[in-house]
Amino acid sequence: MKAIVTTAYGSPDVLQLQEVPAPTPGDKEVRVKIHAATVTSGDARIRRADPFLIRLIYGWKRPKTPILGNEFSGVIESVGDSVTQFKKGDRVFGATGFKLGANAEYVVLPESGMVALKPENLTFEEAAAIPFGATAALFFLREKGRIRPGQKVLVIGASGSLGTAAVQLARYFGAEVTGVTSAGNADLVKSLGADKVIDYTREDYTRNGERYDLIFDTVGKASFSASKRILHPKGLFLAAAAGFSALFLALLSALTGGPKLVMGVVEERREDLDFLKGLLESGHLKPVIDRRYAFEQTAEAHRYVDTGRKKGNVVITLAGE
Repeated sequence: MKAIVTTAYGSPDVLQLQEVPAPTPGDKEVRVKIHAATVTSGDARIRRADPFLIRLIYGWKRPKTPILGNEFSGVIESVGDSVTQFKKGDRVFGATGFKLGANAEYVVLPESGMVALKPENLTFEEAAAIPFGATAALFFLREKGRIRPGQKVLVIGASGSLGTAAVQLARYFGAEVTGVTSAGNADLVKSLGADKVIDYTREDYTRNGERYDLIFDTVGKASFSASKRILHPKGLFLAAAAGFSALFLALLSALTGGPKLVMGVVEERREDLDFLKGLLESGHLKPVIDRRYAFEQTAEAHRYVDTGRKKGNVVITLAGE
């Protein structure tokens, strides 16, 4: 099969289209012929080994998981002998987690993994743009933040993959949502349900007099110490892209009074994917796609993601509808 192989850590030039052996499904696994996948900021960080400690997970000198890509949608091409939940021909979407491997013509997953029937009202490209950002947003808002109707929620980085999902989910859960983004993305964020939008280039959201129950930093660029003054005493600062310094602050805030910094590793669960499927089919959640690239242009997709100007998701297309 064809796959985009990461030959080393570095610029998008390390990504090469190569022929590699196709995976074979085990007894309780399914093999999916991928129609669409994505390039996320996470893919770009792994490719760059940024932060450097990524090498501890994915290989010190070169990636030991050479095929990137976490999200996908496609058609089940074959199933293991003991598979009962899916059949050949099922249209599905899902995520591969830390295993990666979705930037290829085929991927194998356990039938109990992060794979579900594709929403009928979505194209393959639209379905591929959901699992990474939406499951992470759901994890932080519902599981870590315990979001409730009537709360005031501030989403920092509201126009990205995680941010666009967070705005919609916070609105669905009945919160009053304020999105922080640039002026050029304000209309997009409003269209997703944000009650207010703050242009971070013109306004310091930590000094405008507003107070929030939850602050969701989706991009890892906000200061917890500065944000504490606009959180209610029992408010939470949800850090989706946290480093080691945030871990120290999270431990410290847990031992003291006042707002808390909360971080965590997203738990990928089938039931969350099924929940999102229901929201997609009912119209409460919609995918946001910025750009589409052909499979052979995956390196170009990475170059665009590296600019930091991505709105929503960047999709790569492998096969037609």
